[in-house]
Amino acid sequence: MVDELLREAGVGVADLNAIAFGAGPGSFTGLRIACGVAQGLAFAVDCPCVPVGSLQALAEASAGDRVAVCTDARMGQVYHAAFEREGDDWHEVLPPALCNPDDMPDLPGAGWLGCGDGFERYPQILQGSYKSKLAEIRQGLKPHAREIAMLGVRYLLAGRSVASVDVAPLYVRNKVALTMKERR
Repeated sequence: MVDELLREAGVGVADLNAIAFGAGPGSFTGLRIACGVAQGLAFAVDCPCVPVGSLQALAEASAGDRVAVCTDARMGQVYHAAFEREGDDWHEVLPPALCNPDDMPDLPGAGWLGCGDGFERYPQILQGSYKSKLAEIRQGLKPHAREIAMLGVRYLLAGRSVASVDVAPLYVRNKVALTMKERR
């Protein structure tokens, strides 16, 4: 797939200045694959990598300026973060975290744009304080390679790259499965 994409663009792997990748949070397997592919390609051609958070990519996809992102993390939990746009960059108001839908961190002020499948999956989030904090919810948005590439270019120009040996996923959950007792 990488070869095909590069062929369509008329470039080779050696022509790349950097490799941006979705660093997470997200599924453990998906994050490991993204990191491994980025790391392997970057190591092979000696270029830096640019980690881009999946929640930040979702905020970018929303086209909003104050964005609360909430995605389904499975196991009855959500990944959550809040960002404010500052020019071409994002300021982290609430860093990426894992929480229960009933224990969402409070958003400062009002007028936030909500996005991510967590709002749809757990409608109870929209009760209480979140109801008054969110001006709108944009449904159907997903983190996409387009936003990861766009943010990756900005981050590279801002000096926010890492050497291929330092590539790592952003895990905010330490546990991938429930025990039998927890499932009951």
